[in-house]
Amino acid sequence: MTQLDVGPIDYLALEFPGARMEGEGLAALLDLTDRGIIRILDLVAAVVAEDGSFTVVALSDLDGDGVLDLAVFEGARSGLLDDADVAQSAALVQPGNAVAVLLYENTWAGPFVTAMRNVGAEVIASGRIPAEDVITALDALETAEA
Repeated sequence: MTQLDVGPIDYLALEFPGARMEGEGLAALLDLTDRGIIRILDLVAAVVAEDGSFTVVALSDLDGDGVLDLAVFEGARSGLLDDADVAQSAALVQPGNAVAVLLYENTWAGPFVTAMRNVGAEVIASGRIPAEDVITALDALETAEA
């Protein structure tokens, strides 16, 4: 992979009430990875204590039910996400809950950007519109049309 083939890198911090990390979200993450849409660079989970401190937990059995939930991602640590990033995310989480911090590459975009550069085009801007903003805008348009 050349440097030009690297897609945009994004992160998500997700709060899990009661430190229960399970369900269809895990299946969706595995599906996105299996299909090559994203590549997991870092995946760290931590449980936040009552005093605000946190403990990083192994990804092999996140919900403690004896079933390996995300063993495929165990050890997914590129080094781009550090302890300070995990601490910052843990500070956003209520005590007793867990936080998962995911750093991923949008692999679909790398070849597209490379192809565009090969014909002389350059990426001059990129950004992200928060999902909440899109939903609000779509709701406003729907209301205006009604």
